[in-house]
Amino acid sequence: MSLVELIVQADERGLAASGLACLDRCVPLLGGDDDVLRPLWASLTDGEEWEVRLAKARSALDTAEVDDDEACVLARRMLGAAPAVLPQSRESLIGTPEAAQLREWADACSVAALQIHRILDVTEDGATSVTSRREGSTDAMSPLVAAELRRQITILELLSVHGASGLRQALDVSTEGRRVLRAVVSRRARGRV
Repeated sequence: MSLVELIVQADERGLAASGLACLDRCVPLLGGDDDVLRPLWASLTDGEEWEVRLAKARSALDTAEVDDDEACVLARRMLGAAPAVLPQSRESLIGTPEAAQLREWADACSVAALQIHRILDVTEDGATSVTSRREGSTDAMSPLVAAELRRQITILELLSVHGASGLRQALDVSTEGRRVLRAVVSRRARGRV
């Protein structure tokens, strides 16, 4: 199943985790530490205080010095577009404007994260856009984009199969991706000096 199909089929928790995971992997571009979004992951588990925790994360990341290059701008947009309302454990948002906003955010985060990885990869990606990657085309894919695509698919599959109990594994997958991106960002910064 393609990434696009997985996003279409995801429930609210899966969408929220997918969007958050994309943002979490891109935190190195925002100048944040590895735990800055951890409270938001907790909100996906306990269903509480998303809005408050999101405001704190935005505040913490707004104070960081960030480049104005395209990759950093895309990461900032992901954070800025994060929805204030998420489903509670006993409340479904299906069919509401909030559900549509959540799906739109998760989809935009997916595109942005793939585009960020494409920008930062020293190897040229063979596709003209990330759209074909999301639809399943993997010919001549650059290594960073391929790894990001695998992570996004894995997270959606974990949550589809395991529901809330898959959140810990999804966080682990995202943490691995954040470490990779942090190393890439660090190498890029050293190359500019």
